[in-house]
Amino acid sequence: MPAQVRRTPLADQAAEVLLERIRAGEWTLGQKLPGESTLAVQLGVGRSTVREAVRQLAGRGVLSSRQGAGVFVAAVDVPENWDDVLRRADVVAVLEARTAIETEAAALAARRRTPAQLRAMRAALEKREQSRSGIEDRVAADIDFHRAVVSAAGNPVLTELFDAMTPRVRVAMVDLLRIRREFDTDIDHRAHADIVDAVAARRPADAATAARTHLDGLKEALA
Repeated sequence: MPAQVRRTPLADQAAEVLLERIRAGEWTLGQKLPGESTLAVQLGVGRSTVREAVRQLAGRGVLSSRQGAGVFVAAVDVPENWDDVLRRADVVAVLEARTAIETEAAALAARRRTPAQLRAMRAALEKREQSRSGIEDRVAADIDFHRAVVSAAGNPVLTELFDAMTPRVRVAMVDLLRIRREFDTDIDHRAHADIVDAVAARRPADAATAARTHLDGLKEALA
């Protein structure tokens, strides 16, 4: 028997159940859905809830209501939300700008860092690793780490560019974590530790590669 809705808001849940059934191939493109009464019984909700669920899916382009004919499948999945498309594009643009700044900064840091700056990077790395209380805090700790690397480059223009971008970076990275939802924290930590290791060993090429690999990986995760 088809899954029934048990949680509120009922209309939202009913819409998701219908969408999953469409994705599973129960109704194919162009096929007519059963009537409101039948769907109401299958979903365990009232007819008004079914109407609202259909309205939601019609608004998302999945269903199409035809006057006097019924409700038909217009798409077998939800088209990507335009706001999400723009948000993803903005995150990619920020990551590309960060790559331009931070790969060179990492290479310079490997040449110029002082013992105090290296200690600051390691402290920021540890703080970042321990920051698990929420997206905002994690992003703040991440930005602090990357700023420590840029600062160690000893180039005031690069530091000013990074600082000027920080508000935009913060928004983009929060969006990134919300889009990805989950990620491998061990791999993520290792990527940052690789930057520190290369800077500590005074290997400019490796530091630049580590910074680029990290940021490219974030961009690829959005594809």
